[in-house]
Amino acid sequence: MKLFIAQLDYAINSSMLQTAFEDHGNVVSCKVVDDHITGRSRGFAFVEMGSEEEGLNAIEQMHGKSFRGREIVVRKAEEKRRS
Repeated sequence: MKLFIAQLDYAINSSMLQTAFEDHGNVVSCKVVDDHITGRSRGFAFVEMGSEEEGLNAIEQMHGKSFRGREIVVRKAEEKRRS
């Protein structure tokens, strides 16, 4: 299950986020999205959990919780729409 994580502190990197989500299941991949021009974090990320159950557990445990001083949003990622 792929998760969308928002309202991240700009100092958070993929490794830090992966470590936090590993407490809730197997993390298949983790990517903090960076601005193409500045290279700075855009404040959101995608985390892919090993199963639907682990993803739902991560949402339940992490959504609305403080992570590195900011209350984060964690929800199921929407499929990318193609035009």
